[in-house]
Amino acid sequence: MDTGTWLAFLGASVLLTLMPGPDILFVVAQSVAGSRKDGSAIALGLCSGLLVHITAAALGISAVVYGLPYALPVVKTAGAFYLFYLAWLSFKPPTLPAVVDDSESPQLHVTTSFGRLYRRGILMNVLNPKVSLFFIAFLPSFVKDGAGPVPLQMFLLGGLFLLQALVIFHLVALFADRLGRRFLHGGSNGSRWSGTLQGLLYSALAILLLLD
Repeated sequence: MDTGTWLAFLGASVLLTLMPGPDILFVVAQSVAGSRKDGSAIALGLCSGLLVHITAAALGISAVVYGLPYALPVVKTAGAFYLFYLAWLSFKPPTLPAVVDDSESPQLHVTTSFGRLYRRGILMNVLNPKVSLFFIAFLPSFVKDGAGPVPLQMFLLGGLFLLQALVIFHLVALFADRLGRRFLHGGSNGSRWSGTLQGLLYSALAILLLLD
């Protein structure tokens, strides 16, 4: 593929990643309610989930699976229930902290372990069928005849999409973390309000996933 194709793909990918959607809002929610490290864990998990979708799209698995009559609603429902479960966890009052981190703030705050948040990001992405459908439609439009095997081109394009998404998600996590520290973590009720905000965002994402 020529340089123009790569640049056009990269530009389109950046714009699409910046559009408000479940993944980027998930990073925002976790970073605002927790910390930049929490948002980074979610970002890494989401991008690990992208590897599953990219592989499935490149090998033609997604097209076969989502061609089945009930595959799409089943995956959408599973993803929505998972988000409702995360919302319920967010609304619950904090008990014993999994990790106590005071390295970035003089006030202690409770955060979930990095590994658990990483797994949440993977599940959140894998259980969103719109990501698979997106890659099925998006990647082939940049595949060129005579530029090599189609699966290989799709893998390369998907890898570039993943890398730019990882960078953007981390930048969003940094920005959202600063907003959270300024508006939510400064007072005695900060933890309660951040958990409520996180729960509301998860609930909204679950509803949008079901209705879309």
